[in-house]
Amino acid sequence: MSSPRTSSGFIDLHAHTTASDGSYTPRELVGLAVQNDLDALAITDHDTFAGFEEALPIATEAGLDLVRGIELNSRLTLSGTHEHRHVHLLGYFPCTEPAPEFIVWLESERNDRRERNRKLAESLQERGISVSLAEVESRGRSLAGRAHFAQILLEKGFVRTFDEAFSLYLGENAPGYVERQSHTTEQVINRIRSGSGIPVVAHPVRLSLSREVEREELIRLKAAGLQGLEIYHSDQSPALQAHYRQLAEELDLWPTGGSDFHGAVKRDVQLGTGLRGNVRVPAAFLEQLRKNAC
Repeated sequence: MSSPRTSSGFIDLHAHTTASDGSYTPRELVGLAVQNDLDALAITDHDTFAGFEEALPIATEAGLDLVRGIELNSRLTLSGTHEHRHVHLLGYFPCTEPAPEFIVWLESERNDRRERNRKLAESLQERGISVSLAEVESRGRSLAGRAHFAQILLEKGFVRTFDEAFSLYLGENAPGYVERQSHTTEQVINRIRSGSGIPVVAHPVRLSLSREVEREELIRLKAAGLQGLEIYHSDQSPALQAHYRQLAEELDLWPTGGSDFHGAVKRDVQLGTGLRGNVRVPAAFLEQLRKNAC
């Protein structure tokens, strides 16, 4: 066993590994968390716990508190409109194992992801971009996603940067974008809750809602079972962080936070500190999650 580590008082509850769309293996991510003196780390890969499972014995040996997490896509139709937003939900399991039914449901989600990838590859091919599903899956396996498409586009010279890959071909506003068939946000919240997890809205700034509509939608989602809001995130400035912290307090949502670290995919975002140091998540956030949910 390793010797006890000195507490820094900071954690990161949003990070990805090679099990989904990150560039660090689970072992490498744990090593980086220890190197950066984090007290705790949540691995929140898309649609899978594989990265967490691989990292758990390594983290235990290193004396790092590792939290089981996951990131799931959903579709929110705004009240009284036909408009919708893609809402990413983080699910945390800090004290219990996920229910077996939740694990089975995740498998079906991975099948849906593969079908979207097949359609996206066809869309790119129709535009003269030679990228195949097999190429993408050789990078990301069953969790291949748009980041893997972007890497191939970059390597083949179709784009000059990751940002260009998304703006021209892969992003939601790009001509060839293929939308993944998503469950409603309320349905995914229910899945996480019934699976013994804690549902949290990730990076709320990306919803691009007015303050009034944002509040209304979060109130509606809380009534559907939402329990937390990601206060600290690399996309959220200190002013936005203050706004979301106040909103979470007013709506009685548990605050969480993390860098959304992906490694080489987002080179400017650092584990534990985010974008140019704008993320420092207090360990008290995880303590509160466990106090309320365990």
